[in-house]
Amino acid sequence: MDPKIKEAIFQKAAAEPFGRKFGLQLTDLEDGYSRVEMTLTPDMNNIFDLTHGGAIFALIDEAFQTACNSHGTMAVALSMSLTYIAPPRAGSRLTAEAREYSRTRKTATYEIKVSDAEGSLIAVCQALAYRKGIPLPFLPSGPLEK
Repeated sequence: MDPKIKEAIFQKAAAEPFGRKFGLQLTDLEDGYSRVEMTLTPDMNNIFDLTHGGAIFALIDEAFQTACNSHGTMAVALSMSLTYIAPPRAGSRLTAEAREYSRTRKTATYEIKVSDAEGSLIAVCQALAYRKGIPLPFLPSGPLEK
């Protein structure tokens, strides 16, 4: 992976207001791959005192966002299909891993899996990105994609 792209995405993700609100932490990034972590807090609970699905989705979306933009050109979500497998325990540290399975000039598909620290599967997602074909606006210079 181009180190300029990697550094720029890490910096942008760390400064993202939404990500900071949820404590999302980008921990690994390669071409077409991302790992993001989040520790659950009580304010992420729903009316049943379980983790709100939106909190888990936020984690998934951050992993998807960083993986699909890892090539240095802007990509946005077209479609996401999410299945919740099991509720995480309160205070769990969750990890989302996004992996690219195909990429064309205009689209790319990803699978995102969320697991807890014990390795239990919490959720899975299939996602489709639209690749805009323009450089990421926060890169230090023009497009770097191979």
